[in-house]
Amino acid sequence: MVKHRNIALVYVFSIFSFGLYAIYWTVKTKREMNHLGAKIPTSWLLLVPFVNIYWAYKYCEGFAHVKKDNNAIMWFVVYMFVGFVMPALVQSELNKHATEGDSAKQAAPSAA
Repeated sequence: MVKHRNIALVYVFSIFSFGLYAIYWTVKTKREMNHLGAKIPTSWLLLVPFVNIYWAYKYCEGFAHVKKDNNAIMWFVVYMFVGFVMPALVQSELNKHATEGDSAKQAAPSAA
């Protein structure tokens, strides 16, 4: 369920699409983190002023859950003040989970 993405291309696509890919990427990674056990609410909250700050905190809380640390507030501060770093951090962590999932599929015997 977790897709491996090239971190540099996330930035390149975001720049060339004037930020539209960044929104698409955020929604996709939210779904992937929810699949891994996070509890991030619907992405429609991104469109509501001031509520999107609450959504950003929940996104960071979900990232902390996936990363298995208790630093949701720290990730929220990073998201709010140096947000351009977050895609690299989030995608790096999700790529680890994608790699683990791929190796688990290969290790499992296939039913013919």
